[in-house]
Amino acid sequence: MNKDILSQKFQKIIAGSKKIQTLIEKIGTQILKTHPFLEKVALIGIQTGGAPLTERLKNFLFSKTGFSLPTGYIDITLYRDDWTRISFHPQVKKSDIPFSIEDLIVILVDDVIYTGRTARAAMDAIIDLGRPKKIELAVLVDRGGREFPIEPTFIGLKVKKIGINEYVSVYFKELHGKDQICLESK
Repeated sequence: MNKDILSQKFQKIIAGSKKIQTLIEKIGTQILKTHPFLEKVALIGIQTGGAPLTERLKNFLFSKTGFSLPTGYIDITLYRDDWTRISFHPQVKKSDIPFSIEDLIVILVDDVIYTGRTARAAMDAIIDLGRPKKIELAVLVDRGGREFPIEPTFIGLKVKKIGINEYVSVYFKELHGKDQICLESK
């Protein structure tokens, strides 16, 4: 078989722009059922994919309640237990949490959960900033395959039957110029 063919990435779109909006509304509705009063809730997006999702969730919740949640963003690169496997020169992004997390219910927001390593690293980073009342996790896509006993509190979509060489990619127009959830393989 041709080497170029083997190195190509294959992609199947499993959700477009309208479906992603529906999933965000589903997560927002789950949050409101659990926390009808948002005064002690904050959203913190995990860089990179969690950032646009956090903004969209914040906007949805504001449209439903008129309350603007405190929102921040956290980079967990140096908290990962596998960062040296990823790169010897990690790309550290900006963390921006312009409020105290003390006694707040912090909802960490990310695009995809897989092994649980990113969520674990984010919890470590949050705890270094203070002591929240509670930490919950909201994800757009749960693809299964945990290596840590971490489960999201709020889930937009569960993807099942993912092959060993397949992965889920989420594309946001703010970052990639399009809104898509794709099942991809190398």
